[in-house]
Amino acid sequence: MPGIDRRRFLQLSGLSALGAWMGTASVLAAEQDAAGLSLRNLLKSPKFDTTPFTVGVASGDPAPDGMVLWTRLATAPLEYGGGMPTRPMVVGWELAEDEGFRRILRSGTTLAHPELGHAVHVELEGLAPARPYWYRFNIAGYTSAIGRTATLPAADADLARVRFAVAGCQQYEEGHYTAWRHIADEPLDFVFHYGDYIYEGATNTTASRKVNGRPFTNLRNHVGPELYTLDDYRRRYAQYKTDQDLQAAHAAAPWFVTFDDHEIDNNWASVDDQDGTPSELFLLRRAQGFQAYYENMPLRRSAFPRDGHLQLYRRARWGRLLDVHFLDTRQYRSKQPADMADRTVVESPQRTITGQAQERWLFDGLADPAPRWQVIAHQVALGDYTLEKKGQLVKSDDQWSGYLSSRRRLLGHIDQAGHRNVVTVCGDAHRHYASDLVQDNAESGVISSEFLATSITSGSDGLGVDEEARDTLAHNPHLKVTTDKRGYVLCTVERDACVGDLKTVDRVMVPGAKLERFARLAIEHGKPGLQPA
Repeated sequence: MPGIDRRRFLQLSGLSALGAWMGTASVLAAEQDAAGLSLRNLLKSPKFDTTPFTVGVASGDPAPDGMVLWTRLATAPLEYGGGMPTRPMVVGWELAEDEGFRRILRSGTTLAHPELGHAVHVELEGLAPARPYWYRFNIAGYTSAIGRTATLPAADADLARVRFAVAGCQQYEEGHYTAWRHIADEPLDFVFHYGDYIYEGATNTTASRKVNGRPFTNLRNHVGPELYTLDDYRRRYAQYKTDQDLQAAHAAAPWFVTFDDHEIDNNWASVDDQDGTPSELFLLRRAQGFQAYYENMPLRRSAFPRDGHLQLYRRARWGRLLDVHFLDTRQYRSKQPADMADRTVVESPQRTITGQAQERWLFDGLADPAPRWQVIAHQVALGDYTLEKKGQLVKSDDQWSGYLSSRRRLLGHIDQAGHRNVVTVCGDAHRHYASDLVQDNAESGVISSEFLATSITSGSDGLGVDEEARDTLAHNPHLKVTTDKRGYVLCTVERDACVGDLKTVDRVMVPGAKLERFARLAIEHGKPGLQPA
């Protein structure tokens, strides 16, 4: 973290190694089987008037021998506390080899703690690789929906194909989650959620409300004020998770998740928010957001928030075919430049979007010769896009274009190491982009390519290839296509090609919109550069 050492960070975060955030992996692991535990405050025989499984089920972070199974108990999800007694209780779980649960392979119990919003994370090991499983939870006579998950293949497995969806930016007020329903229907190995799972703002119902410069009336409203407290964040996640299309997508396949900015506050960077709040105060808010994020995502115990930190960058392998490196470009980044015209700041080698440790980790991972393809899954555009506004050429200060030294180091490393099998996927821009990646300060030639997924709903009904799209295409010769529509990217990785299908729905302000393919582009193995497919 630039400018703040560990001791100073702990002082700023208001947390210590002895504080309430300390939760060790060994303690959590011991509660994987709650049978025989005798907590003094355990609610032994909970009774509910309605199902506590109102926010669905999910699985995530699969490995060749297991994954995380998730749910969260809430009989009244939009109330503070979720309608739950503030006592721990035992939740049962089952894992089967078939959807009908005729053959149950594993079953057990775990504890749902009020300290974690009655969230449940069951981390399984010892399963067979490369096969599907089905799971469900139960408590007090109620049974959850059934989820489907899968283990990764063995590290040395020969695979023909891996298919995954890239999606995020799901502003609840701005449309139906139709794209999630379509994702649930795709035959996928996994989903990558790049961030902005929730939006932190209070509902704006003024007559002057606009979305992308156009008058707009909310489809549905947020409950509660802007998010600052743990209860605020928990309730917002619960509201989003009551959406049935989102629940269907979670239940259909395992997810890998990472956050961007709106899970905490718009455009936050490390220990700073966009409002000039003292870091000592912002870190208190950030800690609440981190805990709520962990509680509501299918994350492993290794991501359990401690000392004001959430460990999210990690990688996964699909046999000899594919490695995916999941980044965190929020928690370690330098503050955005105050003036993008100040090149000494924008190009400063002291500024970073990943932090030094994560950058080294990424470079080391990219050096592994075992996988045929490498995918970098991150949050914001690596493409260096220029747009003309009011006669001035501008670039984003919140994307990699605001951190040119980090961008140059990454592309330089890929180029100099001779990696000709690297593809990046990301989102945040609320538009589809498919672009080749080149250095900004030299004629490097095409080094890599990027699929940037549009939003699920953020931006509401789009205009397609509008004036802004045409302007961006005119100023960025390496950008192949872009459109202002909602949807997701479907990536298919095979031995000789990586193909991106840029999928869209025509409208999100009405339910059930038809899915269409806006564009399909491919990268041939060993030959960076997007081509029509």
